[in-house]
Amino acid sequence: MNLEKLKFDEKGLIPAVVQDVQSKEVLTVAYMNRESIEKTIEIGETVFFSRSRQALWHKGETSGNTQKVRSIRYDCDQDALVVLVEPQGPACHTGAYSCFSETLYEKDVRVDAPNPDRYRILTELQEIIAKREHEMPEGAYTTYLFEHGVDKILKKVGEEAGEVIIAAKNRDAEELKWEVSDLFYHVLVLLQEQKVPLDEILATLKERHTKKDN
Repeated sequence: MNLEKLKFDEKGLIPAVVQDVQSKEVLTVAYMNRESIEKTIEIGETVFFSRSRQALWHKGETSGNTQKVRSIRYDCDQDALVVLVEPQGPACHTGAYSCFSETLYEKDVRVDAPNPDRYRILTELQEIIAKREHEMPEGAYTTYLFEHGVDKILKKVGEEAGEVIIAAKNRDAEELKWEVSDLFYHVLVLLQEQKVPLDEILATLKERHTKKDN
């Protein structure tokens, strides 16, 4: 750890963007100083510097909504941080999963547009599933799955895998699309429950593919 590389402002602070390591959703933006960074690394949970209180602030110390730190990165100018975390509850004081819950502007990407981000839906699903786990809205199907735990989730993964097999065996393309979509969704729920980021699955696929080609 070499904090000398970082460029703190005239007040000794540096902005920190906190991001869910699994869903990649931005949870909040806070400030850190040298002491809070050292404390964060020491305890493995986010500790910020509160500009209003002029004191260190251990996120979730009283509420229990701590953030386990997986990685701290800095940008090319060394004057901003990205903190990748496993949130143990809502990030926002309102009880919302993320402090960034309001939309100022949004433009849909057309499916037939040149070079569309075809896999953005997977990231969006991850974000929704992560929000459901932390906010647990009443009546939501994803909430139901998390409430009933890993056994229920595994049962649904098995059921959907079976439905995929049946649809493929029947050569029913439309049904296959629906069932594979259901399977993908339940697998993403399982990954969230197990705290295994989709990025790690993709990295494993890439690694295995590279080894096969070699």
